[in-house]
Parts: sequence; C-alpha cells; structure tokens
Amino acid sequence: MSRSKYQKAAKIAKTSFLSNIIATNSHNPRVLFKIFNSVVNPCPDVLMDASPALCEKFLNYFVDKISLLRASHPLIVNHAPISVCSAAFHQFELVSLTTLKELINTQKNSNSLLDTIPSRIIKEAFDTIGPCILLLMNLSLSSGCVPTAFKNAVVQPVIKKASLDHNTLANYRPISKLPFLSKILEKIVLQQLQTYLERNGLYEKFQSGFRQRHSTETALLRVFNDLLLITDTGCPAILVLLDLTSAFDAADHDILLTRLEQVVGLKGTVLTWFKSYFFNRSFSVTIGKYFSTPALLRCGVPQGSVLGPVLFSLYLLPLSSIFAKHNVSFHCYADDIQIYLHLTGVASSPLHLLLDCLRDVKEWVSQNFLTLNEKKTEIIVFDRDTSSGRLNDIFGPAASHLTDAVRNLGVIMDSSFKLDKQVSSVVKSSFHQLRLISKAKSYIPYKDLEKLIHAFITTRLDYCNSLYMGLQLSLLQRLQLVQNAAARLLTGSRKYDSITPVLANLHWLPIKFRIDFKVLLFTYKILNNMAPDYLADLLCPYSPIRALRSSDQLLLVQPRSRLKTRGDRAFAVAAPRLWNTLPFHIRDFICTMILWKALWCTSVFEMCYINKL
Repeated sequence: MSRSKYQKAAKIAKTSFLSNIIATNSHNPRVLFKIFNSVVNPCPDVLMDASPALCEKFLNYFVDKISLLRASHPLIVNHAPISVCSAAFHQFELVSLTTLKELINTQKNSNSLLDTIPSRIIKEAFDTIGPCILLLMNLSLSSGCVPTAFKNAVVQPVIKKASLDHNTLANYRPISKLPFLSKILEKIVLQQLQTYLERNGLYEKFQSGFRQRHSTETALLRVFNDLLLITDTGCPAILVLLDLTSAFDAADHDILLTRLEQVVGLKGTVLTWFKSYFFNRSFSVTIGKYFSTPALLRCGVPQGSVLGPVLFSLYLLPLSSIFAKHNVSFHCYADDIQIYLHLTGVASSPLHLLLDCLRDVKEWVSQNFLTLNEKKTEIIVFDRDTSSGRLNDIFGPAASHLTDAVRNLGVIMDSSFKLDKQVSSVVKSSFHQLRLISKAKSYIPYKDLEKLIHAFITTRLDYCNSLYMGLQLSLLQRLQLVQNAAARLLTGSRKYDSITPVLANLHWLPIKFRIDFKVLLFTYKILNNMAPDYLADLLCPYSPIRALRSSDQLLLVQPRSRLKTRGDRAFAVAAPRLWNTLPFHIRDFICTMILWKALWCTSVFEMCYINKL
C-alpha cells in the first residue's frame, strides 16, 4: 500500500471513530469530554497492580472510613417532637407488561459484573422473557420483598484526579454498580413514590437535588435573587455554604425508616418493601478480574441506585424546621446546604441568630450520624462596609471560614456580585476546550464538529447564564469573544473577517440575547407551571383594580428597585421587565414551549442580524 493510500485510510478510520464517539455521547458533555480528551491527549494510566489483596484493602478502607465517621458521633437520643404525616401510602400498584417494556427501553444500557443477562439482550429478547420479568417485579411490589440478588453491588475504585497519587487509597472514589433489573424495580417504585410525594406536598420546597423541573441553575437563581434584593435595601447579606462528608454513605437505616414511616407516611406493604430494601445489602470491590469478599452495607443510601437520591432528600426533611425556627433562609441541592440572611448591622442580633442556627444544625447533623465538612464550610459577606479585621473579631472562631469569593454549585460568586472570577473561569476553560477540538478538527466532519462545540463550549457559556443579567459590558464582551472564536473554528473564518455574518449563518444568538432568552424561558415555564414553586413565588401577574386596556395583555407586576447593579439584576425585577417588553403574540403562552422558543428566536434573530446585514 502506498503512503498516500495509507494516510487516506487512516484519516477515514479516525473520522469514523471520532464521529461515533460524538454521536454516542453528544447528550452528555461530561462523558464526551472525558473520552474525547483521552483520545486527543492520551496519557498512560498509572494503576496499582490488581490482586485479591488490593481488592480487600480497598474494601476495608471504604468500610472503615464510614465506621470512623459514625463513631465520631456520640449516641444522643433526640427528644424533639416529630410531625406525623397525615397522608399514607400503603400499597404499590402493579405494573403492566407495556409499562415495564417502556421502562426497560428508556433505561440506558448499564451492566454490573453480577448481571447474568446483559441489558442489551434483555431489551432485544423482551417479548420472550418480559412476562417472567413482569412476574418478578409485581411479586416484589405485592409482597414487600426485594430479591437478595438485587441488593448486591459491585464497587470499582476510580481515581478522583489523574494528577493525584495513585498509591493513596483516599484519592479514589467508589463507583457502585447494581444489577440492571434492580434499577428497573427501583424505577417502578420511584415513579409511584414521587407521585405520592408530589400529590401530598411532602417534598421540601427548597431542596432542588434530583427533582424534575429543578436544577442547580434554578437553585442559584433563587438564592442570587434573594441576595441581590437584600443588598438593594442597603443592608449587607451573608451566605454560608455547608458541605456534608460522605453524607449518602453515612445515613442511618433505622432513622431513615422511621422518617419514611412517621414524616413521609409510608405504611403497610410499602414500608415493608423499604425495610427489605435496606436489609442485608452488601457490596464487593472489583479491580480488573479480581473481587473482594462481600461486606454488609450497614448504613447509607445505596450509591448508584435509582432511589438513593430521593431517599437522602427525605432523610434531610426535618432540617428545614431548624431554619424556620431561627427565621433563616436556606436552599439545598442534595447534600450541599446554603444558609443566608440580611444583616441590619454586622454586629447586630441577626449575626448571633445565624451562629445559633449553625450550632443547632451541627447538633442535628451529629444526631443523625452525618458530619459537617469543616474544611469546605465557607462564609461570604456581600456589600459589607466593615474591614476584614473587624469581621474577624465579630465572627470569632468562624472567621477562618470567611472569604471574598466562593464556588457555589459550579458558579464563582464574589462579595460585590461582579461575577468577574466566574467569567474568567468560563473563558479560560472554554478556550482550553477549543484548543483540544482544534487538534482533531481535520478528522471531524462539519456536523459532528458543530455538535462537539455545542457540547464543550455552548454548554459552558449557557450554564447558569441567567445570573449574568445586568453584567458589565466588558465581561459580556469576554464571553462573546469565546463564542466568536468557536464560530471561526467551526466555519474556518479568518481572524479579521466580520463575525456578524458568520454568527447569522450559524443562527447563533449573541451572548447578551442568550442571557435574555434564559430569563424569559424561566418566566414562560413559571407561567405554565413548569418551574419550581420557589421561582413561581417571585412573579405576580398584573391585575389592575379597574378595567384597563392592559388587563388582558398578559403582563407581570414590575417591582421597584433602588440600585441598577443590585435590585435591577434580581430575577424578580428583571424577568417582568423583559417579559412586559415582548410583543403580545409572544407573551401569549397558550402555545407550546417549542413554538414559543421559535417565535422568540425568530423575532430576536431579525433584530440582531437581518436588519444589520
């Protein structure tokens, strides 16, 4: 074979290989980045020599870690009154063969080493084996018994970061895999449990983790809104970020079952099923072809399970009563807890209120066998008018946690709300991704390259961009430079070519309008009951006292604010302002969300490009 033919064949093979990676993982940017980065920048893995002894070593480490955490908490009997749930969930509904087939087909292929039949085979042969699986699932639901084979997990240690020491066990994260059919059974239970929780309003309103229509962005949007409105009144605001150490692994089974019965209202067969779900669970560690001996899972919600996240959120339910007692605002995302309040004066009683609240939280956490990660506890004071030295004196022992900027659910928040550090982080990481993509550009077809740029760059630019409302023009321009660079890389445009026609041909809206779109999209969702209640509380439809022509214009009440850099940027103020300026045919939210998006984008596209080209 000639050299030219070899090079051509190699290029075709690389193109096919990369296209397949992009097509398979375009919906999951994190996985796509990991795979694509390993292909573009291959580096040899430095792994320990696999052996049964190493598996046992990891097993003992994972078990001892949680045992030591639990042993650090004194056995305290909590005599606090428990609010008993008036609703009750006694019996699961049996599922049909059609419903089971839909669940299995929508579940992504994931196999545990303990699976006797791969998930792909189960899907392909469902018409034959489906009735047997249905019998097993319904028998479990009706009897309240979980098959023992469904309660065995296989844990694989994975290094947290490639740069960490591979010989230190603490640098590894346990990745748990459960049998495929156990996830199907949990999915059936989860759907019925979620229906019960939502129907009876048992979810914590300010818990955004692992819930439909909730996200890190909705959580941050509410917290950021409240902080901006507090500082708009001229008062400083304080935000405390709390993190729990290995919280999912440390939750106590007896406490959780009591909570499910008394606070959530699970009774009868349903409660029996959850008791069986936790009883005699086990896991073993695998490295390469070797396994450790099984170990009982005596505490914690099962990692890698479908039910684990919602069970943990129910475990934390009583925590909200502490914040209500001290009149302190809070928001949770899984085990990340945010506490915030206004300060009428830095040395005034609200600060003591916060410290008392933190003391009670720490006590409750200890009583429930959880541990606050002191190293990750951070305190930030917004719009403070007191020197750092004075703040250190006021906060006392907690002063070591004071900082001028915090990373909150992936967004860097600073004490002056500038978000300049956040923008710098986005710009830096985006240009790094563009350099990675450029290395493989010659092997990637245009359509796949566009998918790759959207997965790596657009997702970064759009993540929590609703917080960028009212951002300084210079910072918006930095973000716009990233989008311009991505457009040039995709189209091959030269550096000094006008970028406006390039963005127009790609149908990419500029950064400023993408921010407006995100805020308006949340507004549309709120008005159509598609957003969290804590965001819906921020908007109010306009209803004049007497009949006016504006009565049927679908307008929102526009709250007043004092400061352009504070109150005007809050969602409760910015959203009505943007919404009320829309043409009526776009505000008419009777149409579907897809149609609404198309109407808005078409209108803005004409304003941005057609009138300028």
